[in-house]
Amino acid sequence: MDVREKSRSTLSECSKHRRVPIYVMMPVDSFGIDTLGVPRIRKIKALTISLKALKLAGVHGIAVEVWWGIVEGTSPLAYNWSLYEDLFKLIADVGLKLQVTLSFHSNLHLSQPGRGVSLPQWIMEIGNINKDIFYRDRNGNINGDYLTLGVDHYPLFGGRTALQCYEDFMFSFVDKFGSMIGTLIEEISVGLGPCGELRYPAHPFGDGRWQFPGIGEFQCYDKYMMEDLQRAACQVGKPQWGSKGPQNAGGYNSIPFGIPFFEEGQESFLSDYGQFFLEWYSGKLIGHADAILAKAAKLFEIYEASEQQSVLLVAKVGTIYWWFKTIAHPAELTAGYYNTAIRDGYDPLASMLSRHGATLQIACFEMLDSENPPKYFCSAEGLLQQIRSVSKKRVIHLTGRNSYERFDKGWTDPVIGGLKPRS
Repeated sequence: MDVREKSRSTLSECSKHRRVPIYVMMPVDSFGIDTLGVPRIRKIKALTISLKALKLAGVHGIAVEVWWGIVEGTSPLAYNWSLYEDLFKLIADVGLKLQVTLSFHSNLHLSQPGRGVSLPQWIMEIGNINKDIFYRDRNGNINGDYLTLGVDHYPLFGGRTALQCYEDFMFSFVDKFGSMIGTLIEEISVGLGPCGELRYPAHPFGDGRWQFPGIGEFQCYDKYMMEDLQRAACQVGKPQWGSKGPQNAGGYNSIPFGIPFFEEGQESFLSDYGQFFLEWYSGKLIGHADAILAKAAKLFEIYEASEQQSVLLVAKVGTIYWWFKTIAHPAELTAGYYNTAIRDGYDPLASMLSRHGATLQIACFEMLDSENPPKYFCSAEGLLQQIRSVSKKRVIHLTGRNSYERFDKGWTDPVIGGLKPRS
């Protein structure tokens, strides 16, 4: 049984069960690095009490981020799993299950001072010398939250490529926790970009460059991405298209109206150049995920093939719902989703996930269109419906998580409604 057949079988089995397992995210400040540089659990007694309370409340499991910057933080290939050995044992002893996210990003911009996790220090040292290992915008601003996918195949990291770094980390994880996979560990999400999501950092709200509902900016100006764009342009006989990204696409906080690239004129996303660029930009993102998930699926195939020890391989997709009701869907385009009113940009993504038997996760199950200002043309409901449609078409799992901490009926109703099977 290949991964696609296994996915279909699992979906069929899951549809027979009404109970939906609820996981609670482990707060990122539950653990950290002490003054000696050793990863440790903070307030372990209080955490134990909280875990027991969650178990009594009917929670199924805990979602834990396994940080690259903690485990391989000091030097290449030197993996320190001690923190997670202790944490996983603590969770198992309480009787809870685990959702694990292998986090290859940094969250420093999103955390309180002293509470975030950076990329590994040895990666940051390389980045201090070669800043093009990170994404750049058209003004040269760097986003240090995730390595640019432009370095996926370049041996810049002690002789290893970025893809090899991710693969080695996953291999070490399986080597350490293989006995727990499929039993204690029920889901493994592989980080594919900023915040663990498959997207470009087009909307960097953490550093003040972007605010909602800005359309964002294309992130393709590191030298490795630009070299690839130049090659792609030459391959189609248009070398002039390879020198830069769209120059008429506004800025981070622009709205799409009056921005030529996101309208319907001769220099818009509908032009030959616009279609070429967006195919390349979105294609690089899907190719990035394809390469990482192929390695992950190979590592986890022994568990996917087992009836007793099944595990879900998960890929997170960004929830870019503002300007969804416009023809261009500009905020999605800058994030790397070539999705417009006349093109389904999520189908090729779902098709790629299907090849690896991977689950798609998105964070908008609780969101209602009525809660957003009409002038921003938002539609989280429309986005979710589109994602549902392609998931059904490609026969892949769809899972959700909440974007905000809410407990009102306006939150629970759409979530519960979203759990009901569609015909």
